[in-house]
Amino acid sequence: MATYASRPAWELRARSVIDARIAVPLGLGLLVAVSLLLRSPKLDIGFWIDEGLSVGIADRGIADIPGTLRLDGSPPLYYMLLHFWLGLAGRGEEATRALSLLLALIAIPVAWWGARMLFGERAGWIAAVLAALNPFLTHYAQEARMYALVIVLGLVACVSFVRAFAGEDPRPARRWIASLALSVAALLYTHNWGLFFGAACAAGCVALVVLAPPELRPHRRRDAIIAFGAVAALYAPWLPSLLFQAVHTGAPWGQRPSLDALSTVPEHLLGTTAGVVLLLAGGSGIVTIGQARQGRRLGPEARAVTALAIVALLTILLAFAASQASPAWANRYLAIALPPLLLLAAAGLAAARGIGLAGLALVAVIWAGDPPLADKSNVRDVAEAITPSLAPGDIVVSTQPEQVPVLSYYLPPGLRYATLTGPVKDTGVTDWRNGVERLGRASPEMDLRPMLDALEPGRRLVLISPTIYSVRRWSAPWTELVRLRSEQWNQFVSNDHRFRVIAIEPPSPFPRRRNPVNATVLIKEASG
Repeated sequence: MATYASRPAWELRARSVIDARIAVPLGLGLLVAVSLLLRSPKLDIGFWIDEGLSVGIADRGIADIPGTLRLDGSPPLYYMLLHFWLGLAGRGEEATRALSLLLALIAIPVAWWGARMLFGERAGWIAAVLAALNPFLTHYAQEARMYALVIVLGLVACVSFVRAFAGEDPRPARRWIASLALSVAALLYTHNWGLFFGAACAAGCVALVVLAPPELRPHRRRDAIIAFGAVAALYAPWLPSLLFQAVHTGAPWGQRPSLDALSTVPEHLLGTTAGVVLLLAGGSGIVTIGQARQGRRLGPEARAVTALAIVALLTILLAFAASQASPAWANRYLAIALPPLLLLAAAGLAAARGIGLAGLALVAVIWAGDPPLADKSNVRDVAEAITPSLAPGDIVVSTQPEQVPVLSYYLPPGLRYATLTGPVKDTGVTDWRNGVERLGRASPEMDLRPMLDALEPGRRLVLISPTIYSVRRWSAPWTELVRLRSEQWNQFVSNDHRFRVIAIEPPSPFPRRRNPVNATVLIKEASG
C-alpha cells in the first residue's frame, strides 16, 4: 500500500488545495461566529444623538440625502447605503445597527485576505483574529454610524496601496491602481477624515517611489499620477459641498486636541494592555522584517511595513494638525487609522513566530474580556416616561439642538419641535450652518416667548436639556453656548407663571449616564 509520502506530487497538491478550501471557510466561519457573539448583545440599546441623525438623514428620498448633508457636514455614502438598508430591514434599533454589524463581520475575511496577500498565510490568520476581536470595531459594530464601513474600506485601500507601489514587478501592480482609486474615493465619500488618509497614502507613495529600484521609478510615478488623479476625478463632484460645509458647518462642538489626546490614540484603538503587548511582540517581528534586505534595498515585506507605517502615522498626525487649526477631533474618527495598524500588527506577530503567537493569544484573551458596550444616551427612557402625558400639538423644546432627531424618533407623532433658535421643520437633521453665530444671537425673549404665548391653555410644553456634570467638558464654542442657553431657557420658563410643572424625568440625575438629558413637562394653565 502506498504511503502518503510516496503518492504522486499532483495528488499531494490536490489534497492541499482541497484541505485549504475546507479549512479556510471553516476557520473564517468560526471567527465570524465568535465575533457575532461578542458584537451583538447591545444591538437593542437606545439610540444616541449621532444614531438619531443617521436614521433621520437616511430615512428620506435617496436623491435628497446629498443636499441635506450640506446642513450636517458629512459625506453621503454611508447614509445612502443605510437608506436602502432601512428599506430592507426596518427602522428599529437592532435592524438599523445590523448594517454596521454586517460590515464589522465582513472586515474579518477582508483582513485575512489582505494580510495573507501582503505577509503570508500566518499573518492572514492573525489579522483575521485581530479583526474578529478588536474592541474598537466591536463597539462600532453595534452603533448605527459609518465607522465599520470606514474600517472595511480602509483595509481594502491599504492592501491595494501596498500591492500597487511596494512590489518589484510593475505589471501585476497595475490591476491594483483601480482598486486603490475606488477604495480611497469611497472613503472620502464616507468620512471627511478620509482626506487625511488619502494625503498619507500620497506621501507614502512618494516614499515608495524613492525606495523602488531605479528601473521601476518611472512606472511608479506614472501609476501614482493615474491612481490619485482618478481619486481626484471621482471626488470632484462632492467638492462644492465639502467647501460649503467647511465654511458654514465644521465641528463647532470640537476642541483642539492636546498632546495627551495624541498619545492615547493606541489606547483607544487597541486598548492599554493589549496595545503594549502588540507593540512589544509585533515590534520585534517588524524589526526582523526590516533586517531582511535584498542587497542594499529593503525587501518587499519591509517596504510593505514601511508603507503601512507611513499611512497610519501620517493619517493621525495630519488629523491632529488640522484639528489645531479647525477643531474636529473625536476618538471615534480614529477608525480611519485602525486598518493599517491591524495589518502592521499582523505582520509583526507573524514574523515574531512563537513570541508573536503567544502575544496574539494574550491579546485575544484581553480583547474577548473587554466590558460590553454601555448605553450612550437616556433619551429612549425619558421619552417612554413622558409619552403618556403628551398629545399631538404639544411643543418639545430641546436646548441641545442636535438631540431633536433622536427625540423625534422616540416621541409620538404629531408633536411640534423647537430649539434655541426657534421652530424646527425638518426633525431628521441638525442644521449646523453658522451654528455658533446663530446660538450667540438667540435669546429667550426673542426665540422662546413667541412660542409660549402662542401655546393654547391645556397644552403641554416639554423642555429638554442636557444634564451637565462637568462644565469643563462643555467648553467648546458650541457646547458652552448650549450650556449657557439651557440655563437661560429653563429660568425663563420657570419664571412664567402661566406654566405649571407636572413631571420631571429622570427624577434624579444620578447615577450618571453618558450624554444624558432631562425633561421638564409643563402645562399651560392661563393665556396672555
